[in-house]
Amino acid sequence: MNIAVDTLKASTRGADWFKAFTRGFKVVEGFPASVLVADGQIGQQALRVIAVVPDSSNLFPRARQGEVGLLEGWTLAKAVDDVIQADANAETKRGILCLVDVPSQAYGRREELLGIHQALAGAVDRYARARLAGHPIVSLLVGKSMSGAFLAHGYQANRIIALKDSGVMVHAMGKESAARVTLRSVDELEQLASSIPPMAYDIESYATLGLLSQLLSVENPEQPTVNDLSLAKLAVEQAFKEIHAEPSRGLEQRLQGQNRQMSKQVRELLREQWS
Repeated sequence: MNIAVDTLKASTRGADWFKAFTRGFKVVEGFPASVLVADGQIGQQALRVIAVVPDSSNLFPRARQGEVGLLEGWTLAKAVDDVIQADANAETKRGILCLVDVPSQAYGRREELLGIHQALAGAVDRYARARLAGHPIVSLLVGKSMSGAFLAHGYQANRIIALKDSGVMVHAMGKESAARVTLRSVDELEQLASSIPPMAYDIESYATLGLLSQLLSVENPEQPTVNDLSLAKLAVEQAFKEIHAEPSRGLEQRLQGQNRQMSKQVRELLREQWS
């Protein structure tokens, strides 16, 4: 099974966007090759940029294609915690930018035995702590943002921006897996998803759920052009400004999507009953 996994072609979007975005930034050493970290500045905002990327030499074979595994989960937690600790007494908190292209969390017996649930929970916890401590967090989805990997890296952001491209998708599981679970063919699953936005894989349907703050149309999502990079940096800079202007550090704005009416209604009913 590990041999089959290793022969899959890994996406380089995350690494390519990281390289382009952080040109001129200071690369932070001391982390595994599968987690890239750099410190720099966009406009007036100092920030740390973090990406999970493929590493064919990863100690854990199940995490060689860009998956978020044990090393990646704990490393993300440390990369974020370092920012929290360094800025603990700072009046202006550093921002965090998550560049996201993660196909899944790492599935394997070793991952389960060694507690991948704890590793990913550690990453989620540190991202949430950073946001609540006043660090503005923005996620830029440049590729797949799937399953527990996205929960651990990117989902806790104040703002989520995505490239408007078929290669960018957010979902709980891949199409083949979802088809098996629902006892359907992939074609049948796609037909069903076309009428049920939460089941769809296209990023436009995901945007209707209210979790995205912006969709960016770029020239080359695989290898960002100069114009693509300028557009993305402008969007990220504006997102940081909006976050600073907000009184809340929560994620309430996500309930404003056109397909989140029932989510809002359920919360209202719960508040009425609990009060």
